[in-house]
Amino acid sequence: MTQPKRLSDRLSVTPQIDPADMQDLAAAGFRSVISNRPDGEDPDQPDWATIEQAARRAGMEARHIPVTPGAITNEDAARFRAALEELPEPIVGFCRTGARSTSLWALSNTDQRPAEELIRAAADAGYDIAALRDCLAQS
Repeated sequence: MTQPKRLSDRLSVTPQIDPADMQDLAAAGFRSVISNRPDGEDPDQPDWATIEQAARRAGMEARHIPVTPGAITNEDAARFRAALEELPEPIVGFCRTGARSTSLWALSNTDQRPAEELIRAAADAGYDIAALRDCLAQS
């Protein structure tokens, strides 16, 4: 299992999670998981139903907010923000690499943190979201 990278007190992100990782994530203290990958994006990725079942067996809440890389909408960011507000913390978000989850987190926090702070937090976790600077600064 790849070690999740912390973006905030509430959220860490990671590349694709294997269903077998859910017990370890729960043991590490995570209480919820958010998937940002559409089913079938990669032929060997586990489907959402399998991920959700494994999360629930591990005692975690689960939410599926699939987004297409490079095509995140304001509605996607709003759904991600709602999940962050509704799910028990801490939460781990994942997609293929963690970049989409990181972008969704930043776009859902534009009214709470300055753009440069969001970009720096993402960079500290290993994700370059500088291309979102204009979108992050618009709020």
